[in-house]
Amino acid sequence: MLRPWKMLLAERIGAHREAPLYMQIIHALIHEIQRGRLLPGEFLPSSRELATALGVNRKTIVLAFEDLIAQGWLTSAGTRGTMVAKSLPEMGERRAQNRSMQDAPSPMSAEYSFRDAAPLPPRDWTLKLDEGSPDGRLFPSELLARAYRTAVHRAARENRLLYGDPRGSSMLREAIATMLRTQRGVMATADNVCITRGSQMGVCLAARVLIRPRDVVLVEALTYQAAVRVLEECGAKIVAVNLDKQGVNVEEVERMCRAHKVRAIFLTPHHQFPTTVALQPDRRLRLLNLARQFGFAVIEDDYDHEFHFDSQPLLPMASYAPERVIYVGSLSKLLLPALRIGYIVAPPKVVNALAQQVMLLDSMGNTLTEDAAADLIDSGEVRRHVRKVTQIYSARRTAFAVTLRELAGLADFDIPDGGLAFWVRFSNVRALERIEARAAGLGVWVAPSKSFLARKDAQRGLRLGFASLTEQEAREGIRRLRTASAA
Repeated sequence: MLRPWKMLLAERIGAHREAPLYMQIIHALIHEIQRGRLLPGEFLPSSRELATALGVNRKTIVLAFEDLIAQGWLTSAGTRGTMVAKSLPEMGERRAQNRSMQDAPSPMSAEYSFRDAAPLPPRDWTLKLDEGSPDGRLFPSELLARAYRTAVHRAARENRLLYGDPRGSSMLREAIATMLRTQRGVMATADNVCITRGSQMGVCLAARVLIRPRDVVLVEALTYQAAVRVLEECGAKIVAVNLDKQGVNVEEVERMCRAHKVRAIFLTPHHQFPTTVALQPDRRLRLLNLARQFGFAVIEDDYDHEFHFDSQPLLPMASYAPERVIYVGSLSKLLLPALRIGYIVAPPKVVNALAQQVMLLDSMGNTLTEDAAADLIDSGEVRRHVRKVTQIYSARRTAFAVTLRELAGLADFDIPDGGLAFWVRFSNVRALERIEARAAGLGVWVAPSKSFLARKDAQRGLRLGFASLTEQEAREGIRRLRTASAA
């Protein structure tokens, strides 16, 4: 009697586990009941016998039995002992027919079909050639710590350590509105701003308030796939249009508008993702005229506006037609991605709808982090940081271009005017596929080329970030890619 019980339960309990011992015994017994190895009405060993079998204190078994009786898994039969309840919780009509019966697959198990997710970057590779992140090592940690201290003391003094506005901190909304008016020509007030946890959440919220099932949404043939997935989850029918070195093909946009009732177009016009090209002013104006003519909205994702090296940045499309554009931005490139601060600029009616969506997700944002970011903007620290790192990133961009020439004969590229990444085009598709198949084994990570495709016939390439790497790290990363490409 004792040996089988020890075999049943001992493998699921032990002092090395984090949960209290009596909880481990509870979970082990529930597991055996659910698997059908313990049948309804079956008697268990006495608490003394089971304690001896498992090598634990009898009081631990008594405590576990009492808890299981209270939950309805076990029943006390008085002097006869303790048995598995004949009517088990959450089991309905299911009854175990024999001890060898296998559970049906869980909805979380591999037997169920899930939509393919985008590949996740590994956490422990020594080198990550990302898609254009800043170098978090360059931001002075003492500035951030000071801003947090100020935010905490201010919030405590003003009794703002409670639930707040789902649109976000009023301080940060005002700071962002001022920044956009003075630096980007977007005529916004705090009432036009909703704070998000990064630009991806901004795109998600915009899609949720704008898109309905079967709405047609235009995207570029090469694009930010996470946005496409969000739009698809909202029921959108995605139609991809071509782009070239001047940006999205506006003539093709017009043809699509005449063929479909277009609800919206998703664009990254400042530094097109992934190709880095800028949508030229004449095309921007023509596109906005089409938006007015055919009644569609523009979702403008301006994810890295500040970093421009060879000329002044173009004004956002939102500065020309705020009534037609939902403008999504981020402080991740300006400050730190870890802060998770993005924003949406839109008419107040849209912002209120966005706030309703925020309330469904997490009620509100992080007041302390948002106030700290506002303090960094208002004090001028953000502008000083941007001026400093722009010089560093400019030098890294130049060095990265030299390093990329090691891929000569396999790929070509243009040095981007701005942004934090290169778009590397591969004429030799087999070399690209060898790189993608072997890179992880060489300890380097790159985003899969197919992750950028909204159309199968679009040219494949790699988006390689240079800003987050020192020149030595970048050289090593490209060397490994070259090694991976060898036939």
